[in-house]
Amino acid sequence: MRKYGVPVAIVLLIALDQLVKWWTVENIVLDTVRDFIPNVMSLSYLRNYGAAWSLLQNQQTFFAIMTVIVMSGAIWYLIKHLQGSIWMISGLCLVIAGGLGNFIDRVRLGYVVDMFHLDFINFPVFNVADSYLTVGVIVLFVWLMKEEDNGVKN
Repeated sequence: MRKYGVPVAIVLLIALDQLVKWWTVENIVLDTVRDFIPNVMSLSYLRNYGAAWSLLQNQQTFFAIMTVIVMSGAIWYLIKHLQGSIWMISGLCLVIAGGLGNFIDRVRLGYVVDMFHLDFINFPVFNVADSYLTVGVIVLFVWLMKEEDNGVKN
């Protein structure tokens, strides 16, 4: 099941990311904010030419090279460990989908479409792929810590 379910899950996650980005571009004027969940989250349409928090602006070649390297390693590790922990597989799927979702934007548009603005804290605007990356890294970190604990007990 995992042999076919994992790539399907990654493709569906990427499709959701791209769909939300498409909807944002079609329905929200660039550099504006629209109410979504009052006092919690607004929707915005921003073009991010950098990485997280707009770091390294206009370094598209660097991002492309790094994405290819990191995604190649993550995909290789995922394929090699398809029968491994569901947490490890889930974390890797989220990281791969997030990385590829933003990579598609960078290659196709030259920037990443961001849309979620948290109203209750000062936090950079982000997108679905960024959420995948964040949650995926957290899941992998927790899985790794659990694996380390299990190794110490033996």
